[in-house]
Amino acid sequence: MIEWTEQATRQLDQAHDYIALSNSEEAVSRITMQIVSSVQQLAVYPMSGRAGRVRGTRELVNSNTPFILAYAIEKTDIVVLAVYHGAQHWPEGF
Repeated sequence: MIEWTEQATRQLDQAHDYIALSNSEEAVSRITMQIVSSVQQLAVYPMSGRAGRVRGTRELVNSNTPFILAYAIEKTDIVVLAVYHGAQHWPEGF
């Protein structure tokens, strides 16, 4: 099962709003769907992301978007912890 933390959901909404400032609604939709689709693939391939900068996490780089998702594997669940633009400062913890 895939779970999104409140922080990750809020950051996805913020990313959507940021992209909308300078792109068409079609582009915004496409990028948002790419992010959500890549997360869905984690249910099948949970180790597909790289080892995370924060201990106990993994990072999924979204090709064709500037966004990186931090996630954790908890037993049989994937927990999306955060959605960051690649240029953002990375936190020390979640």
